[in-house]
This record gives sequence, C-alpha cells and structure tokens, in this order.
Amino acid sequence: MATFYNQATLSYNGSITSSNITTGIITEVLTAQKNAVDDNYSADSDVVFIISIVNTGSTNITGLTIIDDLGAYAPSAGAAEVAPLTYSEGTVTYYVDGVQQKDPEVTETSPLTITGISVPANGSTLIIYSARTNEFAPFEADASIVNTAVIGGTGITDITVSETITPVQSADLTISKSLTPTEVEENGEVTYTFIIQNFGNTPATADDTVIFRDVFDPVLSGLTAEFNGTAWAEGTNYTYDETTGEFVTLEGQITVPAAEFSQDPETSVRTVQPGVSILVIKGNI
Repeated sequence: MATFYNQATLSYNGSITSSNITTGIITEVLTAQKNAVDDNYSADSDVVFIISIVNTGSTNITGLTIIDDLGAYAPSAGAAEVAPLTYSEGTVTYYVDGVQQKDPEVTETSPLTITGISVPANGSTLIIYSARTNEFAPFEADASIVNTAVIGGTGITDITVSETITPVQSADLTISKSLTPTEVEENGEVTYTFIIQNFGNTPATADDTVIFRDVFDPVLSGLTAEFNGTAWAEGTNYTYDETTGEFVTLEGQITVPAAEFSQDPETSVRTVQPGVSILVIKGNI
C-alpha cells in the first residue's frame, strides 16, 4: 500500500488560505515472488527459475516487462559487474491462470529482458526460464548467487523479487592412471600411479568411504602401495589377492583435500585448482 496526501490553497485580496489535508491509500494489486526449482548449483549446470505474479485487482494488467540481472555482481570495489549465469536461449515459457501462452519476447539476454507479460484480473501468471552457470560463478563453500528481477510497467510500482542459490557442497572426484615403464621385461617391476583430484568445495574424508579398486592383469607379485608419500600395509589399508590381482582399499583410507578457487583480477574469470592425492602401487609382473 502507498499513502498519498493532497491540500488546496485559495488566494484572494493578497491573502492565502489552505484547505484541510486529505489522505488516500493506493492498494497495490500486484504481488510477485521468484523461486529456483533447485536452490543448489554446480559447474556448467542449468538452474530453472519461476517468477509468479498475482493480480488481486479487478482490472487486467498488460505490457509488463521483467528484467533479470542473472546474479550480476562486482568482483571488487570499482570493478565492472559480471553475471555468473547465462540465459539458456529459448527456455522462456509463459502461463496465464495455468494455461500456456505464446512465448513472450526476449529483447535482451544480459540482463535478461522479457516483455509483453499480462496478468488477468483476479488471476496469476507464471514465467519459467533457465540459466546456466558460467566462468564467473563462485563455487567456494560459503559462496552464493543472488538472482534479482524487477517487474515493471505503466501505472504500477516496480516489484523486485530475488532468489539466492548456493553451490553444491560436496567432493567431486576424478581419477587418472599411468604406468611406468610401458615396456618391461618378464618379472620386471612396474609402477602404477593413480592421481585422484577433487574439484569440489569440500574435502573427501574418511566418512565419505571412498573405495579404490583395480584388478591388475598381469597379476603383480611383491606388491607395495604408498598413499601421499606414506607406505601402506596390507590388511590395514588395503587387501590384495595375488591369485586374481584384485587390489581394494579399506574404508576411510582414501582422502582428498578440497579444491581451491580463485578469480582473475583483470578478467574476473574464476578458476579451480583441484585438491590432489596420489596412490602409487608397485610390483613385478
């Protein structure tokens, strides 16, 4: 609601007299809210947003425009803003009282600008669209993206709606395997090196019960294992079957630190330095 005041004056024979002050109230008939279907995001992933607009008035409201900042923020004081979300073209859908309408016009993609929205009297409208995380999206454990949209039009007060989404809090592991030497004499020693990388914002801990498994063919004899420079013992850290060549770590032995995130001060592009653990297994074939 908005309150307005009005007072009149009357001038005569060099004198001025004022009327009483009248008070009125303008009842705002539009309300809106914005929600994400999933309030967590990950790298290069789509986030679906829903803007709902309700008209409690007795008159149809037409010609509305939605301007969405796609989470724009300034990386540092005085720096130009960057948007961590990129609108996924062609994803806007438009419903009036639950019935899908012709897609509205997208006149700009950054900020995302959607025009031609109507809300019927005593009715509601839904606008649904997707945006994808990009190179400016933050992924630190305490990061977030605040996505704000402004709904405006002739004869109405602008409505601002926001939704805050946060990165997925988890480890994100990959593993690579190398062999040296690649040519070996019979009964010669080989070294398998496994590099485990964590691109996630939380470490992989003993509680994550990461299990490493490999079946060596040819089977290794005289096998030894080392994790992050520390020798492992069979039965304490792993099991090994010299008949089948199967090597399996016990629960809680594989841990990997969280990734580290940084942002280039000139380009504002964010980069990730994965956490790394190394498992080295040697044996004769």
